[in-house]
Amino acid sequence: MNRLIPGSLFGRTVALLLIGLVVTHFASIAVHYSSRGEVINLVADGLVAERVAATVRLFEAAPVQQRPQLALFIRRPGFGVTWEPRAALPLHGHGGAGGGVLETMLALSLEGIDRTRLRAVLEEPREDASQTNWFAPSLVGNGDSLELLQRQHRRMLGDDPGFSSPRLHVSVALSDGSWLNMRVLLPPRPPFWSGRALVSLAVTLVLVVLVVVWTVRRMTRPLAVVAAAADRLGRDVNAPPLPVRGANEVRRAASAFNRMQERIRSLVETRTRMLAAISHDLRTPITRLRLRAEFIDDDEVRAKTMADLAEMEDMVSSVLAFAREDAQTEERETIDIAALLQSVCDNLADTGSDCEFAEAASMPFKCRRLSLRRAVANLANNAIAYGKRARLSLLEEEGNVVIRVDDDGPGVPEEDIARIFEPFVRLEDSRNRQTGGTGLGLCIVQSVAEAHGGKVRLSNRPEGGLRAELLLPR
Repeated sequence: MNRLIPGSLFGRTVALLLIGLVVTHFASIAVHYSSRGEVINLVADGLVAERVAATVRLFEAAPVQQRPQLALFIRRPGFGVTWEPRAALPLHGHGGAGGGVLETMLALSLEGIDRTRLRAVLEEPREDASQTNWFAPSLVGNGDSLELLQRQHRRMLGDDPGFSSPRLHVSVALSDGSWLNMRVLLPPRPPFWSGRALVSLAVTLVLVVLVVVWTVRRMTRPLAVVAAAADRLGRDVNAPPLPVRGANEVRRAASAFNRMQERIRSLVETRTRMLAAISHDLRTPITRLRLRAEFIDDDEVRAKTMADLAEMEDMVSSVLAFAREDAQTEERETIDIAALLQSVCDNLADTGSDCEFAEAASMPFKCRRLSLRRAVANLANNAIAYGKRARLSLLEEEGNVVIRVDDDGPGVPEEDIARIFEPFVRLEDSRNRQTGGTGLGLCIVQSVAEAHGGKVRLSNRPEGGLRAELLLPR
């Protein structure tokens, strides 16, 4: 059932409006054609009543000796007339299947005639009624031609049992006591659904679909703009504000979003300035402590003190780098990402580190070059520090550029993979202070990935070692 319901607000709104409009259109067509059919039936019945009344008046005025010839003369297809000394309908044959309305109209048309002198029965068509044309051609010399001619003659008299329209039987007593018997084929009742109605429905649906789609798209477009702006804000807090235009509700939403973005930007800038100020201020006492440590006589104590000061200075530098990354306003540019990976690998190899890059084809990519270079360098340095070597590779996966870094280290426990991205977190079993580091390297990598709309993925390789992947959408 859920598969039949559109997932987007646009699709649901269009579907709801279309269902409502289609149901309303069907109802209006039903009411229209019902009223139209009643009017057409009344008009058709009135014409039949006038025709019967005119025929009666004509026979009343005609001499008795001319009435048989007159009956033959006025016969037409679907209108049979006979003048006989008795009625063709029994005395109880009044009304019939809906003949009451026609009988009333006949009585009104035949003014001055007693209702006892009028008999009318409306006979509905048979389901197996013949569809043979009244004027079907007969083949000369065919043995069936006489029967066909006789049937055509019966049709002209309205006396064919295979009629396909309602048939009215009327018997009227003339003033001299003779009876005028008539059989009239009524015009077929208009169908509820006609070709014109279906064409009208199809045209209306097409126009309604176009108008509804255009209107709903204009109504829901601001929501898509807000969603895109929210996604962009997650990658770049300095993104331009939303334009404030459209309906009042849309304008209020855009203004609220812009105020929220401004508050987030102010919060990030305040935090960044605070971290930068603290880190900068810590450099001065660290430098003074380093100078004083030089005067320590005990070599072992002096070495330990200098190591602690070096670690503190590394932590300050990492915090400054992390703060700079958060406040990064570097413009995006298109680079060859394969060349960037090769450059990072060459620089590490020049320092004696074991770093290899699996040669890959040129891959243009729009990014923040310095930030991405820093993230790749952090991953490679972690692989070398904790896994002895780094093997870099570049590939594409489901529309993403994937930068993969493998090492030969002990890996990371599965339960610790999620929290390893937290600031200053270092896993004692596999990543300890002897290898250096402050626990901010992966935080910076994650920040860079999110700024590009991507993510970082860590996994332990079956053959041993950790695999770090930087996924960036193209």
